[in-house]
Amino acid sequence: MELAKITARGQTTIPKSIRDAADLSEGDVIAFEIEGNHLVVRKVTPGRDGCLQGLSEILSEWVSPEDEEAWRDL
Repeated sequence: MELAKITARGQTTIPKSIRDAADLSEGDVIAFEIEGNHLVVRKVTPGRDGCLQGLSEILSEWVSPEDEEAWRDL
């Protein structure tokens, strides 16, 4: 078990050992779900979810380096 704190802005860091075990890296997309009283975090595999694939095509206009810089500290 790994622990992490949530900041005042609702942000947290996924511990390195968890990122490694889940094969997560920069740019990966994760999904959050509530199942009963558990928070479940899943890695989203591109191309497996038609809705997410369509959404990513729509949102691709927001992936420029300038957008990344603007959103970095939010």
